[in-house]
Amino acid sequence: MHNGPRTIMNTRQSKPPGQFNGRSKRWTPSTPRPETNGSQNAKRSYERYLALAQEEARSGNVVGAENYYQHAEHYFRLMSSNREST
Repeated sequence: MHNGPRTIMNTRQSKPPGQFNGRSKRWTPSTPRPETNGSQNAKRSYERYLALAQEEARSGNVVGAENYYQHAEHYFRLMSSNREST
């Protein structure tokens, strides 16, 4: 009978160095990213989250609706700050 503290042994084997080298070839910071229209994306996201919030509210899920309203508010503020800076 064993009454002492139990030790849990880690059976996972560590990966050899260089196992993750393939990841660095996907994207590097020096690679130019495609230009996006930030205000259009913010508007689209705002409208999407607002619609999701309204749908959750209609179904009676108050917590889910509040979550989506908070996301929508984030994009609303982003759109407002974009207007002020232009």
